[in-house]
Formats: sequence, C-alpha cells, structure tokens
Amino acid sequence: MINSMYGKSILDLTELTKEEFLSIIDLAVAIKAKPKAYRGVLSGKILAMIFEKNSTRTRMSFEAGIIQLGGQAIVLDSKSTQMGRGEPIKDTAKVMSSYVDAIMIRTYSDQMVAELAKEASIPIINGLTDDHHPCQILADFQTIYEQKGTLEGIKLAYVGDGNNMAHSFLIGGSLIGMDVSIATPVGYEPKAQVVEIAHKNAKESGSVIEILNDPAEAVKNADVLVTDVWASMGDESEQQEREKVFKNFQVNNRLAVQAKKDYLFLHCLPAHRGEEVSADIIDGLHSAIYQEAANRLHAQKALMVKLMSEV
Repeated sequence: MINSMYGKSILDLTELTKEEFLSIIDLAVAIKAKPKAYRGVLSGKILAMIFEKNSTRTRMSFEAGIIQLGGQAIVLDSKSTQMGRGEPIKDTAKVMSSYVDAIMIRTYSDQMVAELAKEASIPIINGLTDDHHPCQILADFQTIYEQKGTLEGIKLAYVGDGNNMAHSFLIGGSLIGMDVSIATPVGYEPKAQVVEIAHKNAKESGSVIEILNDPAEAVKNADVLVTDVWASMGDESEQQEREKVFKNFQVNNRLAVQAKKDYLFLHCLPAHRGEEVSADIIDGLHSAIYQEAANRLHAQKALMVKLMSEV
C-alpha cells in the first residue's frame, strides 16, 4: 500500500488532513518507543537542510533524525550557496531536486518557501518561517498526547505575540478538534487569514477558537499553557518596545491559577526567563519543555518517514 503522504510538502499544516496529522503523531510515539525498529527505513535517502535563521533544536533534531533512520543530511548555509547571491528559486529548486530526496528550510519568507515547493519535485519541509512553525507543533502535540492521553477536547491557551507559533497552533489545533485560545496585546493578534482558516477547520472538527486580548480569559480552565518570546527572530529591534507592551502577558503563577490544576506548560525555546515566562513556571512541576524539545527528534523522524518513504 502506497503511503498517501509520500512526496508531499509541509509548509503550514494546511497540507494535512486530520487523519494524516494524527498518523504522524502515532508514528512519532511508535518511533520513540522502539527506535531500533526504524533504523534503515530511509537508507540511501538524503535530506538537504538550508538555514537562513540560526538554529539549535531544528538542525540537531533533523540531522540526527535522518541519520538514525539510515539516511544522510547535507547542511547548507544559504549565504554560502548561490541562493545567497540571488539565484532564482526556480533554478535552485529544480537542481536540488535532482540531487537529494527532500529539502528542509529554515528561513524568513513564507513566499519563498512556497515558491521552492512549487518548483521542486521533492518534498519541502518548513523548518520555520516568519508565519509558520509546523514541525514544532507536531512535537508539541506529541508531548500533549503523551501527557494527557488525548488531543481532542483539550483546551490550549497561548499567551504572547500572534506570531508563527500562534498561527501554527491555530491551524493544527482546529484541524484535530483541540480548543485554542490566543491572547495577545491589541495590535499583535494573529493574521486574519490564519484565523479564518482556523474557524473553517473548527466548523468541521468541533473545536472552539478564541482570539482575545485578555490573558486571564484565555487561560481560564486551560489544559495546556504556552508562550513564546516577545520578539521573534527578525523583530529584535523592537525588544524594548515589546517589553512595555507585553508586560501584562507574562505566564506566571498569578496567571496560571486560572488554568486547570493539572495544566501542562510548553515553550518552544529558547526562552527568556523573567520576560514571557517566570522561572518558577518554566522550571516548575507543570513544565514539559525538555520532553517537548526531545520530541522534535521523534516527530520529525515520523514526518520524514511519511514524506520520504513510499510505504
């Protein structure tokens, strides 16, 4: 039986059906439990990894993952390639498609990644862009599943900037039936087109989507609390201004009491303790940030198997 996801590109999770999304989570859990059973699954396969943004977890988890599955990685800094000198994306995509089996790219422009996927004949994986971070969501949802035993009917509250993480939680959560509440300062809400996608998904999955400006309201009765840095990569020049705007959006004990007593705290890292989250929360008993980070390896191994293996 041919794998229905074989050859797909994953740019922002809209490429996945609910069944496909959940199948990745199931496979990630299986790979984590018995990693030796999947050694060699991608033997002879090569993953090209292109980086325009700095990376720790994305690079290490993808590179270790493809090696553990029997394949190899070629790591490229875009500045050292012809892309950095202005070579058309079309040319890069078509040439690289003849050399490797898939491309993972971590960059700024979603439009550039979409063009790369359009012109390439191999899967393109979004390792992070300005508007989306699909691979992180797969790891986060694997972590939630492991901790809570389910994904449907869970309420996830995200507090902070309406950035790529907020966008990906909205799309992923609404797809599978998870309630998602996003709380941001006025003017920092998620993009309207992403919210529209989430509401459309929610009508089919039965999830509840809320876009709020009150953190306490968003966090009320939440099973999962999530935040992210206030100034994402590319927004560092706004750091001081954002510290003032977001000062009431820190995830701390005063806010967390609104959530369920057994809430789970997640953060994609790197984190700024004392800014978006207090140290006692991120280092406390409810935090699963290291399990979450470790699951990047397993979730991405599952994704690569789905995209790069015919069976």
